Amino acid sequence: MEPNEEAKVQAGAESSGAVAGAASTLPGPRGYAPVWHTVVLILAILLVSALGVHRHLGSNGTVVVNRLYTYGTTAGLELILIGWVALGVRLRGIPLRSLFGTFTTSFRAIALDFGIAMVFWIGSMMALATLATIWISIEALITHKPIPMQTSKSGQLPIPQDQSAKAVVQLAPTNGKEIACWLLLCMLVGVAEELVFRGYLQSQFTAWARGAAASGVVFSALMFGAAHGYEGVRAMFLLSVFGALFSLLALFRRNLRAGIFAHSWHDAVAGLTVAFLHSHHVL
Repeated sequence: MEPNEEAKVQAGAESSGAVAGAASTLPGPRGYAPVWHTVVLILAILLVSALGVHRHLGSNGTVVVNRLYTYGTTAGLELILIGWVALGVRLRGIPLRSLFGTFTTSFRAIALDFGIAMVFWIGSMMALATLATIWISIEALITHKPIPMQTSKSGQLPIPQDQSAKAVVQLAPTNGKEIACWLLLCMLVGVAEELVFRGYLQSQFTAWARGAAASGVVFSALMFGAAHGYEGVRAMFLLSVFGALFSLLALFRRNLRAGIFAHSWHDAVAGLTVAFLHSHHVL
């Protein structure tokens, strides 16, 4: 093997060791940030989720949501999360960018990640739809009650009346200004949540487990589901599975870019779909 070829092989082997996280030379038990920093982040996520549950249960579906204010507040919280993670890794002397993993900025590489994100999203939606159907069927068998439904405004379609559906309807944009803000928010959320849950927490849990990737996947996925308590138990379960799939995608790609594409796309499509149905008096 020529010297140049040997150097390329060695460089490729080194870069393949990065798994949506910082340098692999760090001692596992120490993690990528102090323990107290991660504990504070976890408690903050659970607190915000609990407040969302309380607000939702107290509204009884009668509160009119100021969507632009909600979008702005959500964006602010996402930026705070990014700042907190940046502080944590900085305390260990690790650059924030390293949590995104190793990737190139060539058009071909970006297009490849975008294509993988689309395939991942379609496959994960099929898997989640299957799990949701199984959950609803088991729930109906146990409680001997069908899932609560309401008739659409057009009087033609039955629509689920659970917490998750109500939350999406309340947050979905209804006009051009809200749609523009929603798309910007989805891009920010895609970056922030992939960085926090797959970049930081997954890497941190993996480090605490002395390199056991399964621990990072499981615990970061559980945190991702717990962060969406306002959507109800079923949604928390499904989002935990969704989070685990995103973690596996990060491990597969060794970076967060495909996950960011899929996450942003998923949120944007969900909101725009509801907006479309609402404009046609289906919701």
